Amino acid sequence: MDIYLIKLIIAHLIGDFFLQPNAWVKDKERKKLKSPKLYLHVAVHMALIFLVFLNFNVWKTALTIGLIHLLIDALKSIFQNSKNARILFFADQALHFGSIVAVWHLFYKGNLDIAYLNDLRIWILISGTLFLTLPTSIVMKVIIAKWIPDQPDGPKSLENAGKYIGILERTLIFLFILTNHFEAVGFLLAAKSIFRFGDLKEKHDLKLTEYVLIGTLLSFGIAIITAMLIQRFIA
Repeated sequence: MDIYLIKLIIAHLIGDFFLQPNAWVKDKERKKLKSPKLYLHVAVHMALIFLVFLNFNVWKTALTIGLIHLLIDALKSIFQNSKNARILFFADQALHFGSIVAVWHLFYKGNLDIAYLNDLRIWILISGTLFLTLPTSIVMKVIIAKWIPDQPDGPKSLENAGKYIGILERTLIFLFILTNHFEAVGFLLAAKSIFRFGDLKEKHDLKLTEYVLIGTLLSFGIAIITAMLIQRFIA
């Protein structure tokens, strides 16, 4: 990867996540285009580009990225509300990184190598990763549906938390095995046991404990088998 692109990304990360206080974000959300913090934030980004390059000859790059950053943040501040804040955050970052790549290509003749997309092993890895997310969640739900315990008076958990925890744990197991760190799978299981089964112990509910144990072992088992199969295919 080109050093110029890396420097532009570093400047963006520092400007957006390290040098943008919460008060600035709130001020932009409240005052929108009238917020002085919006323009100060853009100025910080431009200054960071000069800093990481240690060269004033990059003024065209700094100015272009600054203006694009101002446009993206201005549009975000105009259209953002409590319902779409999460989506707009990711859209905002995607546009910022996309504009950085475009500016890098324009001023530094950068070219991203996407030849790896023609590699069969990449597509096998993608298919394995996708399978371990929602498809596996649905498969597990079908398998253990008949054992779901009734808890009318039990504590309420976060909505869909179990599903997302399962997706994260399977993805991590997939990564650990493909990178030959089998011991990390044990640490992950131990960590989940400490938090999850500690709560179950206090409830003295055998059915719920068995249900969670079945779900955990099934999730780990599917992830391990899938990872080992994928590892064999891409070897």
